[in-house]
Amino acid sequence: MSNQLTAADLLAMAETACTSARALLDLGDTRGAINRAYYAMFDAARAALLKEDAPVDPNIIRTHSGLIGAFGQHVVKNNPDLSAMGRILNATQENRIRADYKGASLNPAVAEVMVEQAEAFVTAIKTLQFDRHPELPKLDSSSGFSFDPF
Repeated sequence: MSNQLTAADLLAMAETACTSARALLDLGDTRGAINRAYYAMFDAARAALLKEDAPVDPNIIRTHSGLIGAFGQHVVKNNPDLSAMGRILNATQENRIRADYKGASLNPAVAEVMVEQAEAFVTAIKTLQFDRHPELPKLDSSSGFSFDPF
């Protein structure tokens, strides 16, 4: 039996993280919501790399920046309709760092947008997993909200 996580395992983790992000947002915990939204995207991006059979050194995707770079190079490059997803993943990671490590206050309206984007991100990756010609949900990086929520 392998200890390796499968794409299905990672997508299940991503869905759980989305559910947690939504619950934390509903409780008014914007920092926690951003953290869980980011990790939902992180796990979904890992699943996408597995499903794409991307030739990525496992040591590279052990870091957040390595995973984001590999996602752009192997998933977005091969699926141009997903270009907004790479930008959204990167922006959410930056905001997670600010919230988790810099203790910055987070605008609840922006946190709401990030949770919605995480939900759409995970849905898009799930669609990509099972349909090679997916009708992807729209991810708009210019939603009228600034990605600088602080």
